[in-house]
Amino acid sequence: MRLNDLDERIVHALAEDARRSYADIGQEVGLSAPAVKRRVDRLRTEGAITGFTVRVDPAVLGWETEGFVELYCRRNTSPEAIHRGLARYPEVASASTVTGEADALVQVFASDMRHFERVLERIAGEHFVERTKSVLVLSPLLRRFSSGSPV
Repeated sequence: MRLNDLDERIVHALAEDARRSYADIGQEVGLSAPAVKRRVDRLRTEGAITGFTVRVDPAVLGWETEGFVELYCRRNTSPEAIHRGLARYPEVASASTVTGEADALVQVFASDMRHFERVLERIAGEHFVERTKSVLVLSPLLRRFSSGSPV
C-alpha cells in the first residue's frame, strides 16, 4: 500500500505527536476532525498504522552513552531469532539486519561505559552470536528520524 499525499501528511502529524487531536491535525491538513478520524481508522484497518507508542529520550533514563554493535551470528541464524534475543534488552534502541560481513547492526544506549560493557557482554553471550564489533558515538551530528518512526 502506498499512501496518498493527504494520508502521508496525517501520518507525519501523528508521528510528531500521536496525542494530537483530530481537529488539530485536520486544521493542518485541511480536513474536518471526523474526516481525519475516518482516514486514521482506515489506515489502521489497512495496516498502514500499526499502533501508537511513546518515545522516551534515553537521556531521561540516564542513558547518555550510545554505541553501535555489529553482530556476527552463527550459521543459519534467522532474523526472527536475532529479534527474539535482542528484544529482552531495554538498552537496545534498534536492530537491523544489514549487508556486508556483519549479520545485524544494533544501537545500544547505556548509562556509562561499564553499563555499555555489561550489555555488550550479555549480547555477546547469546547462543546465536559468534562475535561482536562495537563503536561508541562521540557526538551525534544529524538525526532526521527517531528510532522506530521512519516517517
